[in-house]
Amino acid sequence: MRTKLICSIDEASMILESGNLVAIPTETVYGLAADALNSEAVKKIFQVKGRPADNPLIVHISEFEDLEKFVLEVPKKAELLCNKFWPGPLTMIFKKKSIIPDIVTANLGCVAIRMPSLEITRKLISKLGRPLAAPSANISGRPSPTSYAHVLNDLDGKISAILMGEDCSVGVESTVIDVTSTPIRLLRPGKISPEEISDYICEKIIVDDSVDHSVSNLKEVRSPGVKYKHYSPKTKIVLVKGTSHQFAQFVNSQYNCVSVCFEEDISLISGDKLSYGSMFSESDQLKFLFDRLRRVDSFNLSVAYVHLSSEVKQNLAVLNRLFRASGFNILEL
Repeated sequence: MRTKLICSIDEASMILESGNLVAIPTETVYGLAADALNSEAVKKIFQVKGRPADNPLIVHISEFEDLEKFVLEVPKKAELLCNKFWPGPLTMIFKKKSIIPDIVTANLGCVAIRMPSLEITRKLISKLGRPLAAPSANISGRPSPTSYAHVLNDLDGKISAILMGEDCSVGVESTVIDVTSTPIRLLRPGKISPEEISDYICEKIIVDDSVDHSVSNLKEVRSPGVKYKHYSPKTKIVLVKGTSHQFAQFVNSQYNCVSVCFEEDISLISGDKLSYGSMFSESDQLKFLFDRLRRVDSFNLSVAYVHLSSEVKQNLAVLNRLFRASGFNILEL
């Protein structure tokens, strides 16, 4: 049976209430949603995605007032960050109450929670009257979906429905910070940078080693997107660091490859190519990255070379996704 494409919040709510899964739009990426308080429904997320059971999920709420239902305490700095960045692409890790099933948190005593900014998503949560557990709506390890067409490509026939919305405006998953840690620790970068958070609370935050290093031997995973290779197309990804001219000279000498590059590189490259935005636009790179990583497979070539700039400092969230998509396979020119 094919997955239904729906526009109705009421219909999506009924499907979720029955214990089934609905892919939902958010401002970051499309999420694969289940009633977060229904362990059997949440189990289906892991089954459909092929997601390891030790990889915790993020719980989505619609109102700040809902937070106290699910966490033991809200530290003062976390409350300040809620007031500044919620609703929006910031996830915070709190000590959890027992109402949150252990399957959601990979048996940890903490839970990751955020309030999405997309109105249709918050309306759905309010209509259901329960929080949603919602990792990215893709097969585990693949590039995250930023359109309902991406979700359909991965999960058609595997889930009940997709609640259709516009393409995701941010394009990468939320920033994840651990507010149970002193100082606060950044576990996954996103659109909201560690500098923005640090400046707002007037306190330095720690960037976890997992952000830009390979840490596949971690025994405990407190955030999604940390332990495993992520965001990878079927095509082999190699990151190439250098100037635009160095990158173009390199890829123009290669065969059976596609280049994923900046707009500024396009005219210099003779072979197959895709732009993931201007090297001077962090927002473009964030928005288009996953779509381009998905599109490289359509070329049916053996390798995709992705340009990392040696001339401009790139966004930490972009670099993090590319490091993991390539398995930290980096060539410096």
